[in-house]
Amino acid sequence: MLVHVAVNVRLLRRVAPSTVDSVGRVAVLLPVRDEAHRLEPCLRALLAQRGCEILVLDDGSTDGTAALVRAVGGAHVRLITGAPLPPGWLGKPHACAQLAAAAGAAEVLVFLDADVVLAPDAVASAVATLGGFDLLTPYPRIVADGFGQRLVQPLLQWSWLAFLPLRAMERSPRPSLAAAGGQFLVVRRAAYEAAGGHAAVRASVLEDVELARAVKRAGGRIALADGSAVATCRMYGSWRELMDGYTKSLWASFGSRLAASAVILMLLLLFVLPPLAVLLWPVSPAAALAGAAGYAAGVGGRALAARATGGRAFPDALGHPLSVLLFACLVARSYRRRRTVTWKGRPVA
Repeated sequence: MLVHVAVNVRLLRRVAPSTVDSVGRVAVLLPVRDEAHRLEPCLRALLAQRGCEILVLDDGSTDGTAALVRAVGGAHVRLITGAPLPPGWLGKPHACAQLAAAAGAAEVLVFLDADVVLAPDAVASAVATLGGFDLLTPYPRIVADGFGQRLVQPLLQWSWLAFLPLRAMERSPRPSLAAAGGQFLVVRRAAYEAAGGHAAVRASVLEDVELARAVKRAGGRIALADGSAVATCRMYGSWRELMDGYTKSLWASFGSRLAASAVILMLLLLFVLPPLAVLLWPVSPAAALAGAAGYAAGVGGRALAARATGGRAFPDALGHPLSVLLFACLVARSYRRRRTVTWKGRPVA
């Protein structure tokens, strides 16, 4: 797995700051619901982008989000009031579908989350990186504060660098071989509409991944890229927020309890068992040495992934076994609460 991470890091596409003058007709689409506490940096960064229309949909906020959008964005941002949530839809897919419908003649749609802050010309750089693909996820640099967040949050980038063959994903038409991130997602309108848009993923908790799969089913090509040079994202402000966010969606990542159990068991065997084997030194030096080598390989892969995606490599990577244990606990919590979990006042499952 360490070798696989190293190969993926070498092959990883990167969104570099660009001075491209024209990127065609581009619309940046930002769904918001009760985001007044963190929205302003995102909005001000959007106002620095060139050559794109900015649409914000207020999805029933009660905290003054709409007023903040008007005050900061002014005439440069088109504010849309979201329609009531229809039966069979989750909130974010519905908001994104409304934004896409309102984007008019835009040829490229850029979906963004309110916790993402873009560098100047980040949108132009991402659209230029889209190239011959139909959907691109430029993963932002994750900003993580606090012990728990620093252990868990970097697993996001590490996981797809460790387990997903990037070039095979780009070439293969198989929908199962797909990944995406809705924080910052660039898609050609033609491919979006051919895939059925967000209506095709209306009930999906992981609507970003399902949209990427729908694009593949429709014959489109997808790609991942490191966007850490042009975007940052502070997903959660506390450990409590992180637990609630992961509880909302982790259960949907595996397909079934059996699959989740198999993946967690594999992760524990690969990354938690080796450092425990070091304790066997008095009884079996050979087992202890093998365990130390396994632990070093796990730390090495985690550090490589962090350096490749703008994260903190050390000392955080040394805690990788603890990261895996915490992740296992979060998966178990997500499955226990999946039938009752809510997000921003709405049921998720």
